[in-house]
Amino acid sequence: MLELKFLRENPDVVRKAIQDKAERVDFDRFLELDAARRAVIQRMEEKKHRRNELSKKIGMRRSEKDVSGLMEETRLLAKEVKDLQRELKVLEEKVHETVVAIPNIPHSSVPVGEDANVIVREAGEIPQFDFTPLPHWQLGTALDILDFPAAARVCGSNFPSYKGLGARLERALINFMVDFSLEKGYTEIFPPFLVNRDSMFATGQLPKLEKDMYLIEQDDLFLNPTAEVPVTNIHREEVLTLDMLPIKYVAYSACFRREAGSYGADTKGLLRVHQFNKVELVKFTTPETSYDELESMLEDVCELMDLLTIPYRIALLCARELSFAAAKTYDVEAWASATGKWLEVSSISNFEDFQARRAEIRLRRTPGQKAEFVHTLNGSGLATPRTFAAIIENCQRSDGSIQVPEVLTPYMKTERIA
Repeated sequence: MLELKFLRENPDVVRKAIQDKAERVDFDRFLELDAARRAVIQRMEEKKHRRNELSKKIGMRRSEKDVSGLMEETRLLAKEVKDLQRELKVLEEKVHETVVAIPNIPHSSVPVGEDANVIVREAGEIPQFDFTPLPHWQLGTALDILDFPAAARVCGSNFPSYKGLGARLERALINFMVDFSLEKGYTEIFPPFLVNRDSMFATGQLPKLEKDMYLIEQDDLFLNPTAEVPVTNIHREEVLTLDMLPIKYVAYSACFRREAGSYGADTKGLLRVHQFNKVELVKFTTPETSYDELESMLEDVCELMDLLTIPYRIALLCARELSFAAAKTYDVEAWASATGKWLEVSSISNFEDFQARRAEIRLRRTPGQKAEFVHTLNGSGLATPRTFAAIIENCQRSDGSIQVPEVLTPYMKTERIA
């Protein structure tokens, strides 16, 4: 959420951000409501001031002369103030409704335009095969490590079910990524898989993305769409101190997304599923260090990809591709040899103070100093479905087996899946 003063004083910047992010927001409506709100506040303060002056006069003259006229004016002013308070409450609610629909401002380094993502790096060696490699959904079925029909019987299409060494590979990925992050100085969190509306609002999923989320109506709780939500909200409505920052958390969670209306392409196998596992990295930083911390988080994710020997590339997302809440995002995309596509396995984003304003997470640098908002960042480290797909497609052998990446063999207790 952006500061009202910033919105009021930088209308051209905000309008450009709305246009660049292709959001539908009536910004002029906000300006009208905000002006009306401030006018009501001014009128209300003037009447309060007049009422206070009359109260003083009544106190001074009560013993000398009739003050009934002054008392009647005071009574009328009190009524007018109450009426204005009611009007102000309605206006503030309308202003809030418009403000929460305004997206974050893209960072100055973010490219603008459609299909304007910039590939900033490619790494790893794309494997060359002397046979026709199988896509992961065929390979997983042949090796009996993925069972999509069973998952469909249980809950419908686009849910995964891992089996045997496939289940072990999934668990190995999660454990390896958490252990790697702990060595990098992150603190592990095992968060709830259910989150409330306040938490979803704080990180920017609500109100914009409610239809894409699974809602348990009886309890008004959402299935966790990403560990970003519960982990960022750990410090909601808290004031942090400078010696606490940066705070670095790593959290595994199952994630659930309806993704209403987004289907039609990339629905085979593990490319787009309603339930998936993800290891999430979350940081709380000072404003002046947040972009250095963004680059550091990106390098942590790239090191994961290097250790897993997955060819990858890094895309700096253009404004049109940024999420509602993000100011700058890098996507890390894994190459899947048989699918023949770059698959997004991680998005690393700096939200600046956008989420912190919604969550009321502040920093007080020294005792007695005015509190300011922290900056929040997060990144997938990594999401497992496409990582799993890339590994088995890139590491398949001509005999139909899969060579397990070396860093995963201690977790897998085997070097091959056959």
